[in-house]
Amino acid sequence: MGNYYIYSVKRIAYYDLLNWKNSPDRKPLLLQGARQVGKTWLMEEFGKNEYKNVITLNFEKQPKLSAFFNEDIAPENIIKSIELYYNTKINPLDTLIIFDEVQESLRALNSLKYFYEEAAQYHIIAAGSFLGVAVHGGFPVGKVDRITLYPFSFYEFLEGIGKGHYVEAIENADFKLIRSMSGDYEKLLKTYFFVGGMPKAIDAYAARENLREVRTIQNGILADYKDDFSKHITPVNTPKVEMIWNSIPRHLSKEKKKFIYKELKEGARAQAYEDAMNWLFDTRLVYKITRTEINKLPLASFADENIFKLYMFDIGLFGAKCELDVTALLEPNDKLFNLFNGAITEQFVMQELKVSGFTPYYWGRDKGEAEVDFIVQWRNDIVPIEVKAGFNKKSKSLDVYRDLNNPAYSVRTTLNNYGKIEGLFSIPLYMIASLKNILN
Repeated sequence: MGNYYIYSVKRIAYYDLLNWKNSPDRKPLLLQGARQVGKTWLMEEFGKNEYKNVITLNFEKQPKLSAFFNEDIAPENIIKSIELYYNTKINPLDTLIIFDEVQESLRALNSLKYFYEEAAQYHIIAAGSFLGVAVHGGFPVGKVDRITLYPFSFYEFLEGIGKGHYVEAIENADFKLIRSMSGDYEKLLKTYFFVGGMPKAIDAYAARENLREVRTIQNGILADYKDDFSKHITPVNTPKVEMIWNSIPRHLSKEKKKFIYKELKEGARAQAYEDAMNWLFDTRLVYKITRTEINKLPLASFADENIFKLYMFDIGLFGAKCELDVTALLEPNDKLFNLFNGAITEQFVMQELKVSGFTPYYWGRDKGEAEVDFIVQWRNDIVPIEVKAGFNKKSKSLDVYRDLNNPAYSVRTTLNNYGKIEGLFSIPLYMIASLKNILN
């Protein structure tokens, strides 16, 4: 990872870490996320800013550190071993202890349970990729706090490339200024659709604005993930995982984006691919957005786990898998947003909802005459969200949903300017991460 603009950005997860540090019920923290989303940098930056001392144990770079945990994982003995090895004295009040790449030491991962039960005064953050931690499983449920680090959101991307004033205008709800700069927002959003939220890709763009270099980096990340598949999965499931992973652009580019097993391979059935599918979900490289037809809370209780859409975790990597060419950014008007039957725009909205703290589902009827792209819970209300690529205002499915369910709030997100009429919010795509503030 480089050292350009993006490392001055206070990421959304940074404030989650502050809340964790100051919590009276603090437990050891498990910071999770896919490979290369910036976990190591975030932990070290947080430690540098918020503590007097930081001690990092990286179990991948220094495998011999696992010996501290081989026999005895009592916290008192672990702390003594760390102090001896690093020739330092650990003051639990002002020292952050980092267990990095913790998936390489299952005993270190399990020791978090005992730190919670016997030595809660120590501030410990353990980090590992979902790829590794999901394989081990069995980590101490109920004994750790958890934070998930996502790829950079659109707002974080703007901050990272030195365009923070565009975020400030949105945060200040200065709609007159936002409307006057709408063309700039659209160009920046197009750029984010291509670059995505992986720190290394953003760092390269911030430094040189070379989109072909960005694509090379993205292809390298995808190749690394493919290598990880064979490293962490049984030989029986590896081809199944790759088949599902490679099918996501094809499924999302359809008019009806529901995932269908038979489109993986002739005669394919859910039962045969269940383990491979669940493994991908556990790694968080793939998000499963399930359908519900029943408009009741809690949404999770009425969602049909057998009917779902699959999305990748990063829009830049999605574009790389789709072989989206850099020339798409030069197309006039809203052509980019309509590519792949609007799949790239849906992918973007899904990511922004996730980072904003929502758990999205989608709504549809069995007969298939209407389907709303996403629905989310907001307090005690269900909010339908219709995603329209470009400036398209027509929302037949949303109209059907509103007629049937009469929701207090509805959202249509396009490239049109912000507005509200009778409970229907029109929110520009580049502002969808502000949905909670707008509903407030």
